[in-house]
Amino acid sequence: MYSKEEALVIKKEFWTAFASAYPRKWLLYDTKIKDVTFKFYIDNKKAQVLLDIEPKDEEKRKIYFEKIESLKTILLEEYLPEAILERNFYLENGKVISRIWVEKLGISLNKKTDWETIFAFFNETMSAFEYFFFEHEDYIKDLEINT
Repeated sequence: MYSKEEALVIKKEFWTAFASAYPRKWLLYDTKIKDVTFKFYIDNKKAQVLLDIEPKDEEKRKIYFEKIESLKTILLEEYLPEAILERNFYLENGKVISRIWVEKLGISLNKKTDWETIFAFFNETMSAFEYFFFEHEDYIKDLEINT
């Protein structure tokens, strides 16, 4: 077990190494849709690439999720066959969001021997997610076009 300080150092080393291995600008928070964000997540059991849909307006959250859900076949067949879509995902704090994600199990942030595998997973998965988003961005963003 690591102390908080040691864990922070490992996280910083991990993200610095990832940025060095894959020096590109990721879409992440720059989707141009308020409260719709791409995220990387890593802990000691899994790595995940996430698309979180969390507008405070429940109706907007529903519409954005349904738009992506209407593209599910394309998402799964052409971009991310392992993607999981969950309309009502409960965060630890009890907040309900919609989430689409892909995960890789059995890897750990604390095992430097896993880092290359995690980096490759992050790069391949986020790139595919971004391509999907860019291809369907106009439809996803436009709240006037219903599913």
